[in-house]
Amino acid sequence: MKTYTEDTATVFLQKLKGWEYKVNGIEKKFQFKDFKQALGFIVQVGVQAEKLNHHPELFNVYNKVNIRLSTHDAGGLTDKDFELAQKIEEIV
Repeated sequence: MKTYTEDTATVFLQKLKGWEYKVNGIEKKFQFKDFKQALGFIVQVGVQAEKLNHHPELFNVYNKVNIRLSTHDAGGLTDKDFELAQKIEEIV
């Protein structure tokens, strides 16, 4: 499975508003009106992740959700991460 570096990921990141390359993965911070909306978003992300069999790192505090995508078995950033990031963007 091909992995991307910060340089080779640039083309994909230009299409994903707010996502940033960090240490062999991509990350984005989301903020919602309240905890209920944040939790609803997390559930929707989970549904998409299950469909793609690719699971993100999620961190939630009240109305904030931070997501990190990296393909652990490949040791870095892959097409799977960009595919899930795009699905997440369709939720917001």
